Amino acid sequence: MRWLHERMTTRRFDIVHRGPYRWLATALGARSAAIEVDDARIVVTYGPWFRAVLPRVTIAAVDLDERRTISRGVHGWRGRWLVNGAGVGLVRIRFEPEQRARTIGYPVRLRELVVNVADPAALIAALDPAEVG
Repeated sequence: MRWLHERMTTRRFDIVHRGPYRWLATALGARSAAIEVDDARIVVTYGPWFRAVLPRVTIAAVDLDERRTISRGVHGWRGRWLVNGAGVGLVRIRFEPEQRARTIGYPVRLRELVVNVADPAALIAALDPAEVG
């Protein structure tokens, strides 16, 4: 099994916090806000507020979300979740079938996730459903 672990490469994309929210997010425990991608899964964490471990094969689509949002943090309803620290650099990830995530420890449905990162194009390339083997 060691050879399998060596072949898997994990890429980390930090969720970016900008402006005054950066200090508030750190104080609220969102310092460990990131998306980690390997060959088999993605892990999304936003401090103690949000966590999802998702099989890559469930990614139906990934695209740039050009909207600007004033919301920061973790917000969701009916399977659609926004997990961000800034209003730009947003990437939308759609899942089929619907997945499970946790917010403050409670299970939630996850059909669509919008996150923000410094390099959205790199995250989109890393999550490309066509690249899943």
